[in-house]
Amino acid sequence: MHNKFSYVCLKYLKMKREETIDFHIKSAWHAISRMYNQQAAQYDFTMSIGFVLLNIDSKKGTPATKIAPLLGLESRSLTRMLKTMEEKGMIYKQPDAKDGRSVRIYLTEKGKVKRDLSRHTVITFNKYITENIDPEKLKIFFDVIQDVFRMVDEDQIFKNKQVLSEINS
Repeated sequence: MHNKFSYVCLKYLKMKREETIDFHIKSAWHAISRMYNQQAAQYDFTMSIGFVLLNIDSKKGTPATKIAPLLGLESRSLTRMLKTMEEKGMIYKQPDAKDGRSVRIYLTEKGKVKRDLSRHTVITFNKYITENIDPEKLKIFFDVIQDVFRMVDEDQIFKNKQVLSEINS
């Protein structure tokens, strides 16, 4: 067992970055992010702002505290982004009628236009991908991504003490 484990460790230690899973996930996301930012820049906003706009309920508004977790953002980053969005006239804030300590974020007309542009961009990208990649390949892709997410989310990867001690020895 130890020899097989050593072989596997050596194999992975000698991996080129192009052979790692995280490299491909990160590279794909950076390419998609650049594409989204190029589209958004034409209309004077960013991909990040577009994703915030997509997560604000256009009729009832959305509690500010609910937006950051939906996007995986730190609350400080979201606070800065909301300030920028308010300065650009895309959103406005109002105290929550049910919870006076909370603030709800609402879209302005300008925000609704930018939100529609964001939605169109996301739909166009997804439509193009689904029309140009075999459905079976997409199913496998989604299955694999869900498995990777589950493994990371379970937070067990670096908790196996035996594996870590063998790597360190």
